[in-house]
Amino acid sequence: MRITAYRFSGGGENPEKTMAIVGATRGNEAQQMYNCSQIIARLKTIEKNGLISEGKEIVVIPTVNNFSMNIEKRFWAMDNTDINRMFPGYNLGETTQRIAYSVFEYVKDFKYGIHFTSHYRPGRFIPHVRMMHTGYEDTEMAQDFGLPYVYVRNSKPYDTTTLNYNWQIWETHAFSLYFGATARINEEAGLMADETVLRFMKKQGIIKDAERPLMEGEESRLVRSRDIVSVRTAVSGVLHKSLHVNAEVESGNLLGYILDPYEGSVLQPLYSPVKGRVFFTAYGPYEYEGSMVFRIARE
Repeated sequence: MRITAYRFSGGGENPEKTMAIVGATRGNEAQQMYNCSQIIARLKTIEKNGLISEGKEIVVIPTVNNFSMNIEKRFWAMDNTDINRMFPGYNLGETTQRIAYSVFEYVKDFKYGIHFTSHYRPGRFIPHVRMMHTGYEDTEMAQDFGLPYVYVRNSKPYDTTTLNYNWQIWETHAFSLYFGATARINEEAGLMADETVLRFMKKQGIIKDAERPLMEGEESRLVRSRDIVSVRTAVSGVLHKSLHVNAEVESGNLLGYILDPYEGSVLQPLYSPVKGRVFFTAYGPYEYEGSMVFRIARE
């Protein structure tokens, strides 16, 4: 399987491995691949205009799993394994371990690493930068993306095999970016993604400027795992949302309902347990008992 990388350089002898951007590791991550395509299109013009700083090298890998994309499967078709749970990889292991190994060997020595990734629950997020808590995370630098939130999540045992975690362990400044779309392309999210990454590059001195003015970013709010509160279903049924991502809520505000799929009656009202902002909403429409359907960023 051929994995394609796009390399951009500001010239000079032995350019520094400055920034690596990785898109889709899963077969349904169309938005993540699209985000990379928009960055590649802009970097072509930026490089042509001589706006990449001398001695800097940028690499963009739109997808490392084009095989699964071609047959519309999220995970590796042969054994249903997740490439983003195989890092740093193993060159004598199973297929997905070998793919992860080849990719990681190529990107592990870059100073900065950005991964466009998706959540295991289909839904919409407030755009944010996410990092694993490893002791190597740089929350101040994450502010330079200018997204509404910087989210530092406590790592769990299975997180140790993700690209973000291993980048950090290899002393790369690693950031995962979430823009709320996965299987369907959201052009507005794509525009925000390339503006976000180019804004970060400019602040780190990787590019001198962009080919057109960049949008101003926001002042990011730092949240940690303890600040994100989940709302789960007590019954199965159809999810009806009364509020959506980014809505401000008080404790006790109605978020939505679980409806009886046959009769349309309310089986469970869903309330916000805290004051804050709606950070995530599941797509629905069908939800099982115990499903996480809302997440609230506590104020």
